[in-house]
Amino acid sequence: MKRPLLLLLSMLALCLAGAGAFAAEAPPPNIVIFLVDDMGVMDTSTPFLTGEDGKPRRYPLNDYFRTPNMERLAARGIRFNNFCAMSVCSPTRIAIQTGQNAARHRTTNWINPDTNNAGPNGAPEWNWRGLKRGDVTLARVLQSAGYRTLHVGKGHFGPRSSEGADPATLGFDFNVGGASIGAPGSYYGRQGYGKTVGRGQAAVPGLDRYHGTDTFLTDALTLEANALLDAAVRDRKPFYLNFAQYAVHAPFNSDPRFASHYRNSGKPEPAQAFATLVEGMDKSLGDLVSHLESLGVAENTLIFFLGDNGSDAPLGHQHAVACAAPLRGRKGSHYEGGMRVPFIAAWAKSNPKNPLQRRLGIPAGAIQPQLAAVQDLFPTVLSVANVEVPRGHVVDGRRLNTLLTGRRDSRRSETFLMHYPHAPHRSDYWTSYRDGEWKVIYHYFPSEVSENSHYQLFHLKSDPFEQNNRALSDPTELRRMMRKLISELERHRAVYPVDPDRRTPLKPVLPPGDLG
Repeated sequence: MKRPLLLLLSMLALCLAGAGAFAAEAPPPNIVIFLVDDMGVMDTSTPFLTGEDGKPRRYPLNDYFRTPNMERLAARGIRFNNFCAMSVCSPTRIAIQTGQNAARHRTTNWINPDTNNAGPNGAPEWNWRGLKRGDVTLARVLQSAGYRTLHVGKGHFGPRSSEGADPATLGFDFNVGGASIGAPGSYYGRQGYGKTVGRGQAAVPGLDRYHGTDTFLTDALTLEANALLDAAVRDRKPFYLNFAQYAVHAPFNSDPRFASHYRNSGKPEPAQAFATLVEGMDKSLGDLVSHLESLGVAENTLIFFLGDNGSDAPLGHQHAVACAAPLRGRKGSHYEGGMRVPFIAAWAKSNPKNPLQRRLGIPAGAIQPQLAAVQDLFPTVLSVANVEVPRGHVVDGRRLNTLLTGRRDSRRSETFLMHYPHAPHRSDYWTSYRDGEWKVIYHYFPSEVSENSHYQLFHLKSDPFEQNNRALSDPTELRRMMRKLISELERHRAVYPVDPDRRTPLKPVLPPGDLG
């Protein structure tokens, strides 16, 4: 009886060894980060907000926008309903590339291509120059690991005269369309994407072949991205595609392919044009996924879809429940509408037998309620690609691997720090900090926007739309949250706005025990 048992055990060991070898021989996963400019969590027909039962809840804006390809991607993967970005674009883009919160990498404002835009009392030592040639970036780390690294679309990693103006200096093998500009001069090929209408400084570079044609900018970038994927697959190279559409950023040029869908909506023309940009972006997503399938690499390609800051939909006042309704605020504001963005993770084509998908199984149609943020992408991508974080590089983000499987990660802190020591924007000179159900905002210069106080405090579970400021009614909680906010800024070695002498840093101050 012993010999058959030993034989059986030997065969089992060989099978397990073979399975391990098969898994080890699996090709590296392809990575796509599909980044949409100025797209908030409500700019889609895919509902991200949930009711008390944890199920998706539709709101009127979900019925206004049309994003069928986002719906398909969410159906085959997982979406996060508490995913945060910085409130303006460059801080988020650099956070993705470095894994660092903006308070640490210090590009705390959008980068004006030609002028240091710190603001009158803005932090003098903020990182206006953005990313530099020697900086650790996601692209460079993956490039060193043998990935072909592709950038298509908006860069905005540095000003015009800086090294970071060209993504090719930051670890990308190929760059199409990326430059110092934060918005296109035009979306129309007939206008040279800005070149022939007096906006040459903001014209999207590298797309001359489409000038004078009816090719909309969003579509031109998709065609270029697909061509780069063709070459990578032909050369049998794993790829990282950073596909950063200029849409849906202003100018709100109507995409004629979709204009008829919104003509009778009752919305003003700019809002109709914005919706066409959203739908055109969604078509780009669908075209990209279809192309991955046609190349036979969809099963091995992991897509991360997200916006870079809250909505800029021209639908109402910047601090009201309007642009991102039912959330309050919009891009650049200190409310959730300025920082909550859509986030979907999915394999481009599901196959549970695929060795990569066995290693990271993403449940279909799932919703993840746990808080996460843009800096988490850096360690997540490197983990999935089995690539080490460079020694000595500080990473604020945490891996999303457990969350991507639909489970809760008890090791993660439920916190998010947003630091904006600048002006002018929708909200000026402020820092916000989320810790679980609570959110505190510190305003360095009180104004009407801040209810003429340094402090605002919201309990997001009972008041998700930030209507009830509890700074006066909950002084103990306010002090607890402010201690944490101050500690986090110090831990990140943040820079601060300055007082009217423009020299002395203004740091947050703990409130007195009784504000009444």
